[in-house]
Amino acid sequence: MTLAIQIVQFVLIISILVILHELGHFLPAKYFKTKVEKFYLFFDVKFSLFKKKIGDTEYGIGWLPLGGYVKIAGMIDESMDTEQMKQEPQPWEFRSKPAWQRLIIMTGGVIVNFLLAWVIYTAMLASNGDTYIPSDSLKYGIVVDSIGEQLGLKTGDQILRVDDKKTRKFNEAVLDIILGDEVTVKRDGQEITVPLSDEGKETVFATQGKNFLGYRSKAIIAKVQPESVAEQAGLLPGDEIIGVNGVDTKFWDEFRSKIGASANQKLDISVLRNGTTEHLELTVPEEGIIGIELDLTDLRVTDNYSFLEAIPAGYNRTIQVLTDQIRQFKVIFNTKTGAYKQVKGPIGIVELMPEKWNWIFFWNFMAMFSVWLAFLNILPIPALDGGHVMFLLYEIISGRKPSEKVLETGQIIGFVILMGLMAVVFGNDIWNIIKKFL
Repeated sequence: MTLAIQIVQFVLIISILVILHELGHFLPAKYFKTKVEKFYLFFDVKFSLFKKKIGDTEYGIGWLPLGGYVKIAGMIDESMDTEQMKQEPQPWEFRSKPAWQRLIIMTGGVIVNFLLAWVIYTAMLASNGDTYIPSDSLKYGIVVDSIGEQLGLKTGDQILRVDDKKTRKFNEAVLDIILGDEVTVKRDGQEITVPLSDEGKETVFATQGKNFLGYRSKAIIAKVQPESVAEQAGLLPGDEIIGVNGVDTKFWDEFRSKIGASANQKLDISVLRNGTTEHLELTVPEEGIIGIELDLTDLRVTDNYSFLEAIPAGYNRTIQVLTDQIRQFKVIFNTKTGAYKQVKGPIGIVELMPEKWNWIFFWNFMAMFSVWLAFLNILPIPALDGGHVMFLLYEIISGRKPSEKVLETGQIIGFVILMGLMAVVFGNDIWNIIKKFL
């Protein structure tokens, strides 16, 4: 059932994004009186799941969920309909329209993707505010595992700057560290600059960055799961765990490590409750989970926005997401980091979906992915929107149209590049699944 929920979330997000992106091409094409022959969600290779012709346009749903398309008359696209191009140009065809109209049609999908992200971020900031943990005011510093230590960090460090730039939010600092060259921390009262090695990043990417860097906090309980070991021992929300078996345990990471190493053992837990220290006994189960959740209210802050304030804030969030995605290419194309091995396709992305329906995740992911689609589509690769834009800009600047032969060749080259990239992405997905069973 959980897999079904993950798949439904992913398919719904992709479907909305594809439909809106293609509408970005479809609406200006219709406005400029250009004939649109097909409007498809997903690709209809050989056959379609559904199709219906309304006016000049066939609307349908394909069976291959790797995107979608609109087929515009008189345009060399992925359909490679060269027979149509041999006929005399007609007034309703794409090739008959002025270059500036064709440019608007081709950039429409990218513009819609960008605007969609901006609208989503604006709405979420206006309704929920922005809750985060400030990276520059962590009371107890960071906590790292062996992978974080390989990067040169130590538990208790306070992050001051990454690449000489201050980062306001902790989650942004984590991304900056992955993408950066050096980090400046405060350690034992001294400022230290730590170079971030490619070898350390390779380990981070190989483990998909799980738990390599976190924030230190006191072990204050927010919630106790019903019928759990913790409830049976008498632990209550609001309790602060301060010791285990007589040894001071100030922080959550220390307590978690002790629990993880004490399967089937009886422990004496010291807790601070209403100003009084109490001792409780519990036996740690085999799986090392006792059933408590951490209280982070002393670390989190929330910035609230009115609707008018949320508009520029939503725009800034969209630009920040776009900037971060562009920066990731620096790491992906650095073979020493091995980041290219972790690029995910549809199978890998489904695994990122929450196992329970989560609307906040849903909209955040849609906005992020919408920016990602805008960025990918505007790349100057033939067969993508950016490839068509590249040829149109050449035409506008030079005053000469590229020949149809050039456009056809470019389309074929772009298609080969895209198929190669898809092969790498799907190969990563399949290999990551195989590794789980090795």
